[in-house]
Amino acid sequence: MAYRDKVVVRLDEAQRAALDKIVRSGRHPATLLRRAHILLKTDADGPDGWTDDRIAEALNTTGMTVRRVRHQFAAQGLDATLHRKKPTGRQYRKLDGQQEAQLVAIACSPPPEGRARWTMKLMADRLVELEVVDSIDPATVCRTLKKMNSSPGSNSSG
Repeated sequence: MAYRDKVVVRLDEAQRAALDKIVRSGRHPATLLRRAHILLKTDADGPDGWTDDRIAEALNTTGMTVRRVRHQFAAQGLDATLHRKKPTGRQYRKLDGQQEAQLVAIACSPPPEGRARWTMKLMADRLVELEVVDSIDPATVCRTLKKMNSSPGSNSSG
């Protein structure tokens, strides 16, 4: 979406009243208050009608934020502009406690024949080979071991 084109915001009386109520109460998250202020100041039919740069300076934000709010209001309406959607696609843990224990056991065991030490890829492949998991990325193995303060090849145990 190009933000170069200026979108004209026109609030009806009900929208303006709802935004005024939000701004006056002050009992809302800062993001919601900022967006309400932006919409009130950008209303072409309203008493303010400020420029984007003036609004950005007054609200201690950027001109890009002001333009983004304008465009979102035009595309999705007042409610979507004020209230952010909850994120979808939550990332769940790749390994549970038992699987992590098996990973640590692999990391602490002697490396495979012909290898001086375990690599993240070798450990990931070993977890799949032992059917601990269906698939796993070596970066996940690295993050898991890092989280556990486990360092393969380290002489100290803690």
